[in-house]
Amino acid sequence: MPDPNAWDDKDQALRFFQFEHLPEDLQAISKQVYVLAEAMYEALSPGAEKSAGMHKLLEAKDAFVRQALDDRPRTQ
Repeated sequence: MPDPNAWDDKDQALRFFQFEHLPEDLQAISKQVYVLAEAMYEALSPGAEKSAGMHKLLEAKDAFVRQALDDRPRTQ
């Protein structure tokens, strides 16, 4: 089971939302989720529901980036 306290440290909480390492087209998607994650981190106090929300937001970011990969033109 994931440690719910892992989301209590800002650097730890936001490390998987980083986007600078991605190609520009994927940064455009991922950065929007990073901005939301940072806003939620700052706005909410630590707790189980915040941890659950951050984890689900991370899963959503991964799905959005995968969709953006699928949306890229296919090279033949």
